[in-house]
Amino acid sequence: MDDKNLATDDQIEDPFADLRASKPWLDAIKESDKYFSTYHDKCDNIGKLYADLKSLTGANTERQMQVFWANLEVLKPSIYSRTPVPVVASRFKDRKEINRYAAEILERSLITSFDAEDINDTMKMVRDDVALFSRGVSWARFEQDDQENEKVAYDHIDRKDFGHEPARKWKEVGFVFRRSWLTRKAMEDRFTESDAWKDADFAERKEESDYSGEKKACVYELWSKTKGVVVWVTPGVDDVLDIMEPFLSLENFYPCPKPAYGTVQPGTLIPVPDFLYYKDQIEEINELTARISALSESLRVKGFYAGGNEDIAGAIETAMKQQDNQAILIPVPNFAAMGGAGLRDSIIWLPVDQIAQVIVQLIQLRKQVIDDVYQITGLSDIMRGASNPNETLGAQQLKSQYGSVRIRDRQEELVRISRDLTRISGEIMAENFQPQTLLAMSQYDSIPTAQSIQGQVMQIQQQVEQAKQNPQLMAQAQQNPEEAQKLLQQAQEQIQELQSKITIEQVFEFLRNERMRPFTLEIETDSTIHPDENSNKQRVTEFLGALASALAQLSPMVAAQPETAPFAAEVLKFAVSPFRAGRELEAAIDDFAEQIKETASKPKPNPQAEMMKAEQEAKQAELQMKGDEIKSKNAIEMQRLELDRDSAKEQRLLERQKIVASAADPEAVQRVNQIMEAEIMETKLILDEMRQGREQQAQFMTMLGKALMAPKRVVKDENGSPIGVEPVMNETVQ
Repeated sequence: MDDKNLATDDQIEDPFADLRASKPWLDAIKESDKYFSTYHDKCDNIGKLYADLKSLTGANTERQMQVFWANLEVLKPSIYSRTPVPVVASRFKDRKEINRYAAEILERSLITSFDAEDINDTMKMVRDDVALFSRGVSWARFEQDDQENEKVAYDHIDRKDFGHEPARKWKEVGFVFRRSWLTRKAMEDRFTESDAWKDADFAERKEESDYSGEKKACVYELWSKTKGVVVWVTPGVDDVLDIMEPFLSLENFYPCPKPAYGTVQPGTLIPVPDFLYYKDQIEEINELTARISALSESLRVKGFYAGGNEDIAGAIETAMKQQDNQAILIPVPNFAAMGGAGLRDSIIWLPVDQIAQVIVQLIQLRKQVIDDVYQITGLSDIMRGASNPNETLGAQQLKSQYGSVRIRDRQEELVRISRDLTRISGEIMAENFQPQTLLAMSQYDSIPTAQSIQGQVMQIQQQVEQAKQNPQLMAQAQQNPEEAQKLLQQAQEQIQELQSKITIEQVFEFLRNERMRPFTLEIETDSTIHPDENSNKQRVTEFLGALASALAQLSPMVAAQPETAPFAAEVLKFAVSPFRAGRELEAAIDDFAEQIKETASKPKPNPQAEMMKAEQEAKQAELQMKGDEIKSKNAIEMQRLELDRDSAKEQRLLERQKIVASAADPEAVQRVNQIMEAEIMETKLILDEMRQGREQQAQFMTMLGKALMAPKRVVKDENGSPIGVEPVMNETVQ
């Protein structure tokens, strides 16, 4: 019992055990092909009518007028003619920095991918299928080689190599598949986990031509949305070649966008080629062309003259069968039987007036049928390059506008499939590409890395620690603690500013986690059709006029009342919103509107308050200058007094020395006493002068301190609005 349980535990459960049989998958594919078989049969015939080298170059081919080919050559560039332009924008206008960085990187990567993989060629083939067969299919593939080089490839899928579950609308489709043809070597390299591919039916393909190439096997890649798996199957093999969970995590599951459709049968996804709507007219045009060609061959001048061995019937038959342009006259032996008697009747001409009249009538009829085709297809004569000189400009513009309306749905369908393909490609890049690949594709180097930010933060922290360990700097900090605290606060602010910056790692984490949810990817409306230069110039002129008019009317209002700036900013954006100004200019307009709001939110400077502030600062500067002047005068006076005192001391010292020399003289003793009394009086005077100078300086500094520290009083204008402040001097606060 234990051994049995152990064996069960050792077994690895296969999650796809019930899905490994290829028959159910092949039956679903076969059912889909049967569902669209009528469509494919009609398309095969239409393709031959459009371009079949054998029938066009055949010797026995009847004359045809290639109206069908000409119409398509006009229609194709009208619905698509330029490479789509991807635009990645934030879904909400919250102006978050990380959203802007992520959108810019992804948009640049998509532009690079479109150029490198030549999406224009793929879109042209999709366009041709839409114009010819009313359905065009594209497919996005993620590729990564051994050197980890990554790319998104854009494939055009032939109508016979694509299929899906029969459904009424695209949202109900449960699976899609594409068909590929692989050689033995390609099969061996792709399906390495099993040898089942060896039983595949390898054969030479002879569907499109007689070319006999290398033998290949048909392999179907099927994406089942209902089962949540991707399988590879081939006819002749009982098991699937491979099965796995979807290797691409896409919002709509399928790696292909909804096909670009023309007309579809109501209630189904079966396309109806436009050719079928005017097939009868095309056949009638070709029949009329063949009849005109045949009658034109008979429209030759033929005459009869006397002579020869043939009878009248034979001569007429010979004239009608004669194709030589040089053979004009036919001899007749019994010329009199034809009514030729006189000299003027010596030559009788074969009547061809009736043939010429029939040809003219046929040409008129064919022209009418061609006009019917143009009415059905909606190709106006302006789009075809033809014009009636007698028509007015308004009539010609009306025709051109009418023609563009008829093909507008086709244009929008090509724009839609371009947008969907861009979204799928953007999802693949955001989910699977390495950061180095996206940075190389986008050439975006303005975002710092987390390592560089951390390095700058550590450098600032090391400088602070070194300053703390420096005794000299610490002594200076103790002497001036306020300055030291200010420097430390600046260092902390720099660290916080660095840590608040968006790093490249945060951007890619944002792309990985959010993918395309916060974004909306759209193709510019006119980016896939040929531009009209005159219309573009007119739109630019109208845009500049609307912008100038809005600014001229809003600027005085904002200048007079700054609180109206938010309203003015929104009005400005509304005024230019109908115009497609491009991403850069639209961003500049948004920035300008935000700047208007920010400027209005700041307090507007009051001229009177600024004047009073300047006057107060001037008074304080004047007081400071007077104080410095008094200090300077006191210092000079003190130096003079000290010099005088030193000079007097030296004089008195000399006199004392003389008196001491004559000490016995009573008059000398009296002079000594007088000198000492004079010294005492002089010292008192000096002390009094110094005291007075210090008192004056103390009084001035006290007055200056009171002026600087005095309480301030709010000054108001005539309307009672505060315009500034002034110091309150010599007043007692009650």
